[in-house]
Amino acid sequence: MEKQAELPKIWCVGVAVCAASYTFDRLFSYIAMQEIPAGCRVVVPFGKGNAKRVGIVLSCAEQAAQPEQQLKPVLAVVDKQPILSPEMLDLVFWLKEMTFCTYYDAVRTILPAGMQVQLVETISLAEPQPDGPLTDAEAHLLFFLRGAKTKQEFRRILADADTQGKKIVDTLVQKGFLLRQETVKEKTHGQTGIKMLRMAAPPDEVPPVTKTQQKLVRILQETGAVSEKEACYLSGVTTAVAKKLVQNGVVESYTVKPPLHTYAASGQTRQPADIVLSAEQQAVYDRMVAALGEGMHCFLLHGVTGSGKTSVFIRLIDTVVQRGKQVILLVPEIALTPQIVEQFYQLFGNIVAVIHSELSLGQRSETWRSIASGAVKIIIGTRSAVFAPVQNLGLIVVDEEGERTYKSDSAPRYHAISVAKKRCQTHHCPLLLASATPSVESYYFAKRGIYTLLEMHQRYNQTPLPHVEVVDMQEERTLGKEGMFSETLAQALRDNLESGSQSLLLLNRRGYHTIISCASCNQPVYCPNCSIPMTYHKVNNSLMCHYCGHTQDMVETCPSCGGKHLRKMGFGTQRLEEELRLIVPEARILRMDADTTMSRYAYEERFQEFRQGKYDIMLGTQMIGKGLDFPNVTLVGVLSVDKALYAGDFRSYERTFSLITQVVGRGGRGEKAGRAILQTSMPEHYVLRLAAQQAYPAFYEQEIALRRQLIFPPICDICVVGFTGMREPDVRTAAMHTADVLKDQIRKTGFSYPIWVLEPVPCVYGRINGKYRYQLVIKCKNTKPYRDLIHAVLTEAGADRSFARVHLYADMNGDVGI
Repeated sequence: MEKQAELPKIWCVGVAVCAASYTFDRLFSYIAMQEIPAGCRVVVPFGKGNAKRVGIVLSCAEQAAQPEQQLKPVLAVVDKQPILSPEMLDLVFWLKEMTFCTYYDAVRTILPAGMQVQLVETISLAEPQPDGPLTDAEAHLLFFLRGAKTKQEFRRILADADTQGKKIVDTLVQKGFLLRQETVKEKTHGQTGIKMLRMAAPPDEVPPVTKTQQKLVRILQETGAVSEKEACYLSGVTTAVAKKLVQNGVVESYTVKPPLHTYAASGQTRQPADIVLSAEQQAVYDRMVAALGEGMHCFLLHGVTGSGKTSVFIRLIDTVVQRGKQVILLVPEIALTPQIVEQFYQLFGNIVAVIHSELSLGQRSETWRSIASGAVKIIIGTRSAVFAPVQNLGLIVVDEEGERTYKSDSAPRYHAISVAKKRCQTHHCPLLLASATPSVESYYFAKRGIYTLLEMHQRYNQTPLPHVEVVDMQEERTLGKEGMFSETLAQALRDNLESGSQSLLLLNRRGYHTIISCASCNQPVYCPNCSIPMTYHKVNNSLMCHYCGHTQDMVETCPSCGGKHLRKMGFGTQRLEEELRLIVPEARILRMDADTTMSRYAYEERFQEFRQGKYDIMLGTQMIGKGLDFPNVTLVGVLSVDKALYAGDFRSYERTFSLITQVVGRGGRGEKAGRAILQTSMPEHYVLRLAAQQAYPAFYEQEIALRRQLIFPPICDICVVGFTGMREPDVRTAAMHTADVLKDQIRKTGFSYPIWVLEPVPCVYGRINGKYRYQLVIKCKNTKPYRDLIHAVLTEAGADRSFARVHLYADMNGDVGI
């Protein structure tokens, strides 16, 4: 009897496909003639038209025979080895369930942008050319393509084709005269530098330029060399204007390429063991060292500003590294990264790596590979660093753990602390949260024993907290005092300058004036894309929306009524700087806000210059208020935070308390005593009063009582279902319908705990970037049955064609009201 030939092996792979919508997102099954390990990227045909898509294999199983269901084949395998470890694959499924995102959204978040791939289409002439009839239009296009002397000219002819021309290209492909190929390429990830501009000729030799070009020329003549991004912002022109000036030889363009890691070249200059801990610090260190062998547990370190939490981190991280483990240290702001990185490079040398969103694609890709190889032991970064591909994790530290920047506001809408908990559970290691102003949720868990509370009550070296004076600005106004500075603060700035000490000033508003308002109709000038008044920027006489980025020249008449009497109202950091120069004209002033730090290296350079004493006063927004250490700063002024108390979110009090406490804590960190002056129109408000006293426990007791009364986290969980769309009636109808469906499903399911579905309302900023925004707030408990309910509602609504023009999303424990 003849031996039956063996059938070829067949594998069925489950693929998460790029760009699949949440409604239809699942693992799509494909056939492969070879085993493709989970974690490898592939190219697959997708949809009715079999469009080629990139996906990632999340499951692979050998099949005994051809499946009954006709499956499409995998077209190509991108990776020779899995790019995601088993732990990261588990995180993909976890993010999908916990944050209501698609599988590929989760993959995209875990992988650095420099390692992501794209399908690139190329068209070329077929060789040999076939015989066959052509229309006049087809022959005309083919004539020019055949005559192209270079690849660039060939691509330009194709790129210049209009809609009809593109149809002709498709026809030539079908007839065999052109070949269309799609290849998988990594997104460009070479290390990028800063594109700089400078004048190519002295002022008296500049040729005639247009009125718009003159704006950019004037900025370059005043500043010398400046980055293209900053030059265009300051002059209020687009990059096309700069490009034209470069082409005409008026302006010169060049690129500055900074080193991959600014501090890496200096190497290790100190030893972690050189850091001497105080008694309080030593007690915290000893407790954490004991926890290294106890598996996963969460600790909350509450230490006053200046208590030396970073010193504890360093000694603890050193101990973990000495045991052969890796550590992730999360910081909330890019602005804080350079100062911490410099310190860690000096102490640990080249086993340190940095991850944050301002790195170039090349830097992200190179850093990711170094971490995955185990060459890097200490990873420092902002929120995305929590996904660092460490293989042997021994500790995660989250500094300033209460900061809102740890929460992502786009899919997947994860919180870095939640991901950190998940990773620490996987690696059986501790998680350390730390802050002078912990989130109310974290402190609540610590008080209940869910976290272990560690405390440091004294500043390092026993230096006192700054003495805080509260100035009632209402009284200042009754005394005829105008402007942004009280006499108390103005005199303190003069005295501090005379003593050779530095000062820090906080005003949480960018721009020159907050709004432009019409004297006739009292309407502000709104952004054309958003329901938000635009901010006036004097430096380029422009109006800017700080939400969608729209910029326009200053208007001369009111867009609402045509009135010509426009008032500039409110104060921003630009006007603060102008008024400050009148009070202390001899002072060297550094303004730090998002307008002056657009370059990815501007934070680092300017903070370093301030630390070196090249400036006397630093003023800025909240980016200067937290985590920074300037020993010569002895005076801190807080000019206006009253409006932050009523920002429309239930966490407004907590965030205002934190901001004031943290910025006040920047003073007096060296040998000199510190002083802080808080200007407010509400000096008796308990949040401001307790922040001035740095009394976090007292603030917590007031805040948790309020949240119990109103039923807000941590008493419950909050789920925000958001709705966005171009037509307000569509968005409102979708929100109302979804609320009704949710209430009905909750009644039918019969949950064992109460769930409150509040009525849908417009967001505080009801329209951003042309899209109307509603939200539905649900007070709930974050359990799997509840998440299954939300998943079902989102899927059903996404499949409802009557809501096709409305986008829905769900955000667990995110911001409310924004």
